[in-house]
Amino acid sequence: MTDKRKLIVQQWVTVDNVAAEEDGGLSFVSGEPFSETDTSPFKADLMGFIGSVDTMILGANTYHQAKGYWPHADEQGEYGEKLNNLTKFVASTTLDDAPWGDFPAATVTRDPAATVRELKEKSGKDIWLWGSLTLMRSLLDAGLVDEIRMLVCPASRGRGTRVFEDRRDLSLLEATAFRNGVGLLRYEIKN
Repeated sequence: MTDKRKLIVQQWVTVDNVAAEEDGGLSFVSGEPFSETDTSPFKADLMGFIGSVDTMILGANTYHQAKGYWPHADEQGEYGEKLNNLTKFVASTTLDDAPWGDFPAATVTRDPAATVRELKEKSGKDIWLWGSLTLMRSLLDAGLVDEIRMLVCPASRGRGTRVFEDRRDLSLLEATAFRNGVGLLRYEIKN
């Protein structure tokens, strides 16, 4: 019997827990893109993570931000290739389709909680929820998030949208510091 698939949220954050600046921007994100010759532990961690998932789910806003860049991000090398080839779902009540450049389009889901429940029952690698704070919060409330990976950038913003707006109890799985200043904090959600 294989382990059940997990839903893993990944968020880039500042040290003061801001995941999106007041204008929605992410100017604090550091550590990417990386070249094909990069052999750093940071790249190894990101490549290991993207190799552990086969499905991505994202909200409509994150989809709109990502679709103009990632399908054409040749400078992202193998990481970009793997990301673009993941099976993708976009949670939206307004989109009818979700093209992804020359790569397979994302599937639009009107009920992301039901979609995640179905995906967890199927065999495969883990499921990656990318950014998408509103979607993340609804899936947390539904008890469907298994793990949160926070890539903590060496910056603060003071204001912006924070990852958590309410009380959450978490259990630390891993804390790793990388030479580029980014810290990885992995937490299991206590339900």
